[in-house]
Amino acid sequence: MNFQTKKAIYLQIADFVCEKILLSIWKEKEKIPSIRELAISLEVNPNTVMRTYAFLEEKNIINMERGIGYFVSENAHKNALALKKEEFLMEDLPNIFRSMDLLNMSMDDFRQLYHGRKKHEKK
Repeated sequence: MNFQTKKAIYLQIADFVCEKILLSIWKEKEKIPSIRELAISLEVNPNTVMRTYAFLEEKNIINMERGIGYFVSENAHKNALALKKEEFLMEDLPNIFRSMDLLNMSMDDFRQLYHGRKKHEKK
């Protein structure tokens, strides 16, 4: 995993976990890697993964069953989607709008690019 410098590593790992859930790679009620396993696979300190898991537990995306391990929560997909939407609206979208203003792009220009990209992906 390539980490960015502008965002805390534990939040980038949370993004990684949410992506696995949103893509249905990790399904609801399914066991996920332990703190140690994920730390080793991502080459980070276990304390960083522990912080990630605590954050995701707080958001009801994962839960810990004592003595067994961590699992994807029952409503994880819905909760991860809400978290990622909020992050997009608060962090990404303002930057997109600013860039559009700087480049003198309209919503119609953006819409055409978006639909063109979707057509290109289907091929």
